Order: sequence, then C-alpha cells, then structure tokens
Amino acid sequence: MQVYTKFITFVFLKSFFKIFAVMLSIVLILNLLSELDFFRDIKVDITFPLFLSLLNSFPLIFEMFPFIFLLATQIFFINFFKNNEINIFKYSGLKNLNIIKILSLISFIMGILIIVIFYNISSNFKNFYLELKSKYTSDDKYLAVITNNGLWIKDKVNDKILIINSSKIEPGFLINSILSEFDKNFQIIRSIQSDRIDITDNEWIIYDANVFINNNITKNDRLIINSNFNYERIQSLFSNLSSLSFLELFELKKNYKLLGYSTIELDVHIQKLISYPFYLFLMTILSAIIMFNSKKLKNTSIKISIGLFSSVIIYYINNFFNVLGNTEKISFLFSVWAPLLILGLISGLMLRKINEK
Repeated sequence: MQVYTKFITFVFLKSFFKIFAVMLSIVLILNLLSELDFFRDIKVDITFPLFLSLLNSFPLIFEMFPFIFLLATQIFFINFFKNNEINIFKYSGLKNLNIIKILSLISFIMGILIIVIFYNISSNFKNFYLELKSKYTSDDKYLAVITNNGLWIKDKVNDKILIINSSKIEPGFLINSILSEFDKNFQIIRSIQSDRIDITDNEWIIYDANVFINNNITKNDRLIINSNFNYERIQSLFSNLSSLSFLELFELKKNYKLLGYSTIELDVHIQKLISYPFYLFLMTILSAIIMFNSKKLKNTSIKISIGLFSSVIIYYINNFFNVLGNTEKISFLFSVWAPLLILGLISGLMLRKINEK
C-alpha cells in the first residue's frame, strides 16, 4: 500500500470513529431519557435503564451509518482543506478522483464488515433488549411466533390461557387451526378445531368448530371467543426485523413460506442489508462531491448543512420506494435498488469534471 493511501485511510478512519463516538453518545443519552420515562413508576436499579439504553443504541446506530459516513467524509475534507494537504497531493500527482476512489473503497469494505459483524451483534442486542423489556410490559403474558410447524399464539383472557396453532395465515383469517383452552392452573378445559377463524378484530369468529370436551365432541357452526390478538396486531409482532440476524432472517423467510405468510417486507429488509455497502459507498462519493464543489465556501457549517440536507432527501426517497415495495406497488428489488441506481447515475455525472475542482 502506497504511503498516501495509508495516510488517507488513517485520517478517514480517525474522522469516522470521532463521528461514530459522538452519534453513539447522543443516541445513548436519548435512549436513556426514554427508558427512564418508561420506568418512572417501576422500581428497578438505576443501572438497568442504562443497560437497556446501551443495548438499544447499536441497532439505532446501524440505521444512522449513512449519515455517519457522510459526516466523516466531510470532516476528512475539512481537515484536508484547512491544512492545505489537498494541494500537496495534487503536486504529487494524486488527482481528486483518486482520493474519492480510495475513500469510497474504504467505505465499501467497512460496509461489508458492518453487515457481517456489526449488524449481527446489534440484532442480538436488540433481541436481548426486547426480551428484557417485555417482562415489564403487559404484553409479557402474550406470545406469537412462527416456526416450521406454523403460527403459534399464547394468549390470556379472563384467567384462561389459550394456545393456538395454525398451519396458515391469510388476510384476516387463520387456516387449519387447533385452539386449546386451559384454566390458570394449566388444566385443559376444551380443544377447538376449525378450518377457518376470522381474526379481523379481537372478537374471533370460529367457523364450523369441532369442540372437544372430556373426550366428547360437539359441532358448532359459529363460535365466538375473545382474544388480545387480531390480524393487525399479529402482523405488527413480526415487523421488528432488526432483532434477527442474517441467518435468522432466512430461516424466518422459509417459515413464512410454509405458513403462506407474505414475505415481501422480509425480502425488502434482506435486500436493504445486501445493498447497504453500496449505499455507504455512494454516500461517501456524494459527500466528497459536495466538499469539492463547495471548496471555495469558507463557512464550514454551510458545507455540513448542504451534506445533511442532501442525505435527508436521499433518506426520504429511500423510504418512499421501500413503502412502495412493502405494499407491493412495485417490485421489492426495484424498491431497494432503484434509489441507489439514481444516486449512482447522478454521482457519476458529477464526477466527470471533479479533477478540475
């Protein structure tokens, strides 16, 4: 590795870890305030909210990496311009485009490491965080999971415990279900088998129910039970994909298919993770382009503001396409890769005369 490449790498990484530390501190403080508010009426040790805040900070930082890379690149160039090191490189024959190539390659490699290492660590932290915090919420007595045996739901209503297993879920309905009803001592009261259960709201309608009580079977065309779950709530329980590692995401996708559950949201999330190194790569290039084009501006705050404004626009464009993908208005592949393709084309056009800056 050439001397200037080592130097650029060192300065960029130094800028990156400075911004990372600042962002982590801000997120940690905001999380701590949120956790303290949550536990204000619950007696826990003061270190517990702090521990939860730390666990939840890493998944949030993962979402902020595009902003971190953009700011780190800006700080890198601000220092270079201030110390006039950019001209020294020019005199040595190193063009602006070469500097951008080095920075973007570093960002791409770091993006791969972030996905392979940081994301899996942060997802475990998020999962641990949800497990710990659920003990202090009313939802602790409720449970819904998807396995290769279908959808399993544990519910508690009026001192009765319900355990439901369904082989398939459709919009508003559970298909091929067995519902077991227990008392508070887990003594079986009755079992209900049905091919179709309407779960549109919390008052479930069980059609063509076969009810088993003490080895006796009775048939009921229409049976109604109350539940803490409905279709919308069941959907929301599986939307926190940030608590799953890469392998767990693919395992969940396989189980979704067995259950007949839509995998669109999961597909979008997986594609976002795959595209993440390219996203960071392009954000670094965009930041460098902004800094070279605003080199004559002496006000550092304006330069950073331009970068942040651009990143916010990109963030909302990404979100807009992701919403279209999740609602199946467009292909999930197009929803993830189209914004990056547009950003890449714009950056490519702006790079043509970058050596003249």
